[in-house]
Amino acid sequence: MWRQALMRIALAIVPLVALVAACGSDTDRDTGAGASFVLKVADPGNSGPLAVGKRDGTFDAALAPLGAKIEWVSITPGFSSNLKLFNTRELDVSGAAFSPVVGALSKDVGVRIVAVQDPAGKDQSGIIVTPESGVHSVAELVGRRVAVNPAAKGEYILLKALAQAGVPADKVTRVPLQQKDAASAFATGKVDGWSSFLVPYQEAKANGGVEIATEKSIGSNDNSVVVFRTEVLDQRPDIAAKYLEVLQDLTAKQRANPAEFENVFEKTGPRALSGQRLSDAYRVGAEATVPHLPNETDATALADVVNTFFDNGVVTRKVTAADIFYDLKSKLTPEQLASVKAGS
Repeated sequence: MWRQALMRIALAIVPLVALVAACGSDTDRDTGAGASFVLKVADPGNSGPLAVGKRDGTFDAALAPLGAKIEWVSITPGFSSNLKLFNTRELDVSGAAFSPVVGALSKDVGVRIVAVQDPAGKDQSGIIVTPESGVHSVAELVGRRVAVNPAAKGEYILLKALAQAGVPADKVTRVPLQQKDAASAFATGKVDGWSSFLVPYQEAKANGGVEIATEKSIGSNDNSVVVFRTEVLDQRPDIAAKYLEVLQDLTAKQRANPAEFENVFEKTGPRALSGQRLSDAYRVGAEATVPHLPNETDATALADVVNTFFDNGVVTRKVTAADIFYDLKSKLTPEQLASVKAGS
């Protein structure tokens, strides 16, 4: 039965809650004076700050005075699976984590981090194994095949867990698969384990996957972030600041009243949460931290991700905080900066 349930995940995997937008400032989208920027935002599904913002028109109302508007679009699960959209200017803003941004820069994708969120719900991502594998700990992964989304969160979680357990990374086969394909491989037994996160991880765990590590248990530093295409930041930092301001406000409201940010559009059906998963979502929502402009503490956490990837050959150069964090402060007027929470 658990395999049948996991196959349903592979076929109907729900897009992760992501923060995605695109800006039509280029000549092919900006036809002259008075033309609007079109922010192409990923459809947020049924939960989270973006879902509430979509339902209530909050982003549109805030961006209208800047000549910007939003078009909601679909993307595939996971930031790293959408990198090509940044290169083709179909995507300008997204939610992510440190790890896939480090991976993106290694592939010369022009993106930068403008804001960071401190960890929340770190027990909602980790490593699961199939019941048939007989594996009960990270140390027992030696000689096994584990699916990871490459140069991104899944690979970081696995490498961090192996290091903690004292297992050389080359003793475990990392199978590079994006979330949807990994769900299928895990369900059909083509891999022994899966290093995953958020909705796909929770679904697979709920349907028989055996959890052997979580981001919390391994001391993950792969914090959540807001990412912009660099060209957009250079051209319209005011839009970036307003987007971030709205996101910060909605996230603060989610923390205060998490129940209002779940099952936003549908109370029943395949997208709606119930039971333990809904309770977990309420708890994580209450832990949500407001995105803030990057600081020194964030730079230290980022360095751990960079070093983990560099030391294991995932990337070939050590990018720094200066390469990854965008100095939005220097681009804003005092009035714009006052509206954005800088963090401590």
